[in-house]
Amino acid sequence: MKILLHICCGPCALMPLQRLLEEGHSVTGYFYNPNIHPLQEYLRRRESAAEAARRLGVGMIWAAGPEEPEEYDTGAWIAEVGALEAQAGEERCNRCLMLRLRHVFAEARARAFDAFSSSLLYSRYQRHEFIARSGNALAQEGANLKSSAPSFYYRDFRLDWQQGIELSKALGLYRQPYCGCIFSENERYAGALHRSSRALSALPALPTLSGSGQ
Repeated sequence: MKILLHICCGPCALMPLQRLLEEGHSVTGYFYNPNIHPLQEYLRRRESAAEAARRLGVGMIWAAGPEEPEEYDTGAWIAEVGALEAQAGEERCNRCLMLRLRHVFAEARARAFDAFSSSLLYSRYQRHEFIARSGNALAQEGANLKSSAPSFYYRDFRLDWQQGIELSKALGLYRQPYCGCIFSENERYAGALHRSSRALSALPALPTLSGSGQ
């Protein structure tokens, strides 16, 4: 089967790619992740994805192309989830996941792949059941149009969680400390912010300036 695999990062891609290749599939990676913030973090994850694909001999598609700045399409992500800033993270995450799944589905359909999937199915921290339901729903919508559309290839890649961690460390791949978006970055480092605030509040008050000429 010819499968287009959405890749969120190098470490999460290793075991899905390896398992799909072991099953005899023809696999191509697809990197579209406008949620990743900031741009330097995006570049590190893209390079890590490229290295993972290179190690396993897998070709990659880089959305609009790695040389085109439109690939880092933060505007699309902000339009999708930005208005949800004050809401619970669950809805934001669902919108973010759907944005990327829609893109890989459209790419797989345009390039006549048999199926599409995502390395997001590997992570224990992602909304696994939502991703599976949404992928199947997209495939079903395509099938209902009575035109050529890829199926959704589901597999619980979380079973290889520890093996993937060990392999990514052995290969020296960059391992990110937060999910990707600005909200998840804030959540990841909220403790550091609170500790800093407490430390600042403990500092003695500065004396009032005098002799300012007023």
